[in-house]
Amino acid sequence: MGGGKQIIEEGILNSLKLPIVFGITAVFLFAQEPRFPSGISKRPAPTAPANFFGLAPPPDPAAVARGQALFVTNCGFCHGSLAKGGNAGPDLVRSVLVLHDEGSGTEIGPVILNGRPAKGMPKFALTTEQIKDIAAFLLSRSQATVKRGEYQLLDLVTGDPKAGLAYFNAHCASCHSPTGDLAHIAGKYEPPALQARFLYPRTRIAEKAQLTVTVTLPSGKSYAGLLNSIDDFNVALTDASGEYHSWQLDESKGIKVAVHDPLAGHEELLKHYTNTDMHNVLAYLETLK
Repeated sequence: MGGGKQIIEEGILNSLKLPIVFGITAVFLFAQEPRFPSGISKRPAPTAPANFFGLAPPPDPAAVARGQALFVTNCGFCHGSLAKGGNAGPDLVRSVLVLHDEGSGTEIGPVILNGRPAKGMPKFALTTEQIKDIAAFLLSRSQATVKRGEYQLLDLVTGDPKAGLAYFNAHCASCHSPTGDLAHIAGKYEPPALQARFLYPRTRIAEKAQLTVTVTLPSGKSYAGLLNSIDDFNVALTDASGEYHSWQLDESKGIKVAVHDPLAGHEELLKHYTNTDMHNVLAYLETLK
């Protein structure tokens, strides 16, 4: 009986060893480099498909350039010059609507033409071709985000410094000085950061702390300071001494309120900048080392 039990136990152990041995052998065999019959060359290693991410075909560069100019002029202040989000608008590069559009303009067209009043977006009277150009620009931005390994920072300093100085004197010199607040500005910031600062100096959230207000009472006495809050019913400010003041706004009381936005000029210029203007101004600012 004892001998029979030993034989049975050894049989069980051997049967358990078989799949282990077979598995090790299989791994060893499959790990070896395959051999090919004589006359057949080794199959090349597979390469990643060109459209691994399922991207739409790249848009026409000319359409992208036109679309970028249109986008910066009409949409850049809210969505940023690169569509990554700005003062009030969301990031469009990651927008599901834009991704579904794939550069056709069919998805974003109705939004551009009709706006989104509930979210503060106005209507834009653009042509079908202009919408397609903007769609091409947004598609290029989405594809550039996916293909981060191919991203290259291009030289932005390609404008004419003399033309930039003329533009600066005509539009910027009333608020800024090359020997005052802009002295040595090019030594403090790299060109991309410097361009971003004059196009979008601050976000609207941070900008609220910089708004100032003057409140004039019926008696003629006025108060000025940083704007704390304002709506249809009240206005509040903090004056230079740090004292807080607030008033109820009632037309019958004759209180006059004037809000001063230091970035209003930047916002207005953004509607009129051409691509050439931007590069010329940057080229001039780069001379302020």
